[in-house]
Amino acid sequence: MKKHSGITVTVLSLVLLFIYAPILILAVYSFTDSSTIGVIGNLSLQNYVTLFTTEELTGMIVGTILLATGSALLATILGSLGAIGAFYSKKNTQAAMGIANQVPVVNADVVTGFSICILLVVVFGMSKDTYVPLIIGHVVLSAPFVYLSVMPKLKQMDPSLYEAALDLGATPACALRKVVLPQIMSGVISGFALAVTLSLDDYFIATYTKPATFDTISTYVVNATRGSQTEIKTALWALSTVIFILVLLISLGSNLIPAKNERPGKEDA
Repeated sequence: MKKHSGITVTVLSLVLLFIYAPILILAVYSFTDSSTIGVIGNLSLQNYVTLFTTEELTGMIVGTILLATGSALLATILGSLGAIGAFYSKKNTQAAMGIANQVPVVNADVVTGFSICILLVVVFGMSKDTYVPLIIGHVVLSAPFVYLSVMPKLKQMDPSLYEAALDLGATPACALRKVVLPQIMSGVISGFALAVTLSLDDYFIATYTKPATFDTISTYVVNATRGSQTEIKTALWALSTVIFILVLLISLGSNLIPAKNERPGKEDA
């Protein structure tokens, strides 16, 4: 049993090392003045200074964050309402909506982005210089995942609570706001966080739908790696490190806070 456990720990350690080693190497080099991975330089914070003082970089970061939060908010509203509507629909309708929701999930991002570009720009004649195709593309990308985050919470909820609220005189909107939403809020929050992550990570949809003068972090990084500006490239090492640290802190917080809140209840029991 101990031998089997030791093998499991070893395999898990190797997998984690394979995943995190490149990120950690990049983080180490972000604190040096080296311009090439593999060449050890002196300790320096110049990459971080460049990251937060270059107008081009800060504008790109702020624009990406605004796009991610805005599209995630729209996706959360649509995905949550879609899940609630499907949950309280007939079985055939619920099954049909579930299947329709799976299509954007399994579909390749490049197909989604190209299709939205053709539909809005070519068919409807919408200008690509607007942000509408980009926002719609990210909402289409994220909303199905919000649906998948909210639906399990609805299935865990007692379906009679909503009907009981209506019988006691609540309007449908009031019952939804005061009875259903509190029960599924954890799924809504998880869906919103996932939608933000998907938007930040997207490259293909943004490439086909974004205005020519706008760049997300993903599209900017790809274009920058093809260029010759060494100072910008090394500043992106610092950006990658900042993103990794923020994601790590958010992940630790989201796991530690619920665990901390559950302990008093267990001790009282």
